[in-house]
Amino acid sequence: MTTLIESDEHKALRKAVSAFAKSHSTPGEETDNRALWQEAAKLGYIGVNLPEAYGGGGGGITELSLVLEELGAAGNPLLMMIVSPAICGTVIARFGTEAQKREWLPALADGSRLMAFGITEPDAGSNSHRITTTARRDGTDWLLTGRKVFVSGVDIADATLIVGRTEDARTGRLKPALFIVPRDAPGFSRRRIEMELKSQEWQFELVLDDVRLPNEALVGDEDAGLLQLFAGLNPERIMTAAFAIGMGRFALAKAIEYARDRTVWKTPIGAHQAIAHPLAQAHIDLELARLMMQKAAHLYDAGDDIGAGEAANMAKYAAGEACVKAVDQAVHTLGGNGLTTEFGLARLITASRVARIAPVSREMILNYISHQTLGLPKSY
Repeated sequence: MTTLIESDEHKALRKAVSAFAKSHSTPGEETDNRALWQEAAKLGYIGVNLPEAYGGGGGGITELSLVLEELGAAGNPLLMMIVSPAICGTVIARFGTEAQKREWLPALADGSRLMAFGITEPDAGSNSHRITTTARRDGTDWLLTGRKVFVSGVDIADATLIVGRTEDARTGRLKPALFIVPRDAPGFSRRRIEMELKSQEWQFELVLDDVRLPNEALVGDEDAGLLQLFAGLNPERIMTAAFAIGMGRFALAKAIEYARDRTVWKTPIGAHQAIAHPLAQAHIDLELARLMMQKAAHLYDAGDDIGAGEAANMAKYAAGEACVKAVDQAVHTLGGNGLTTEFGLARLITASRVARIAPVSREMILNYISHQTLGLPKSY
């Protein structure tokens, strides 16, 4: 494991989380994510990135991504870590009012409350400039109208941080703004989206039909626009990378153990280069992705939003590719056993694709790098 850029404190945290995660991992059985969440929160892992003044660990995305990676490597990734503490907790900590911080951050840190995040829309896809969910003033209140899709965990969340668009009084253009919408708000409804992906966290389509919110529901400045939005999206990409790397490490570990023990013609199959080399390549790819993830997390925690944006996109891309390759190779190493419930790899064939698709597709990341980093012209 590459730990040269990790402090002794981070190494100790990684070791502790790994031991905790493995103690809650039962081969062939599905872990109760809600119970695991509560236990992890008691140990300070869920809120490790949130400010100490509000009950958090005082760390950053560096520490939170480390926690998620180790949980995933033990086969117990917690999807809502990407959403509740990483996106919502970060945005509220950076831009929320004092009242919002007092209300939400301690509860997000101790696991007593969860928050979902809604940005994706049926017709907007990855283009945040085409979001049609609008927020308009009605006296001192706001009225939100629109639809969201592929929103994780709305049924278990106490509120959803919704990305809407408000009209700029100077230009008339619509710009992003963030609102906390309670789960029981009138006009706020949800429909579960049936997924082939097996996950304890369900996906939902949301409808906001003139949802009335007090002015206090607005997080940050209504004129801040993309700055506040990407304060949440960059951690989302970094945490998705951690999710993918952890999953890839879990699959690779299963394959390595099998290749060491499985013997054909008196020789362990792991002795054959046709088996060994692809596993070695998968390990290299995962390690490289982790280094970029760590770079992105360090840049973000240092306050370099622009540098973190580039690195976070590259980390998410690299981790998604590495995860898919690691899972595929693990399944092939086990052969028929790779498709059995006993070894727990077959379910990852679908799950590993998530990091290629969400929260932004690999093609859109390539667009970002080609335009923003390489300076090439746009085709759209």
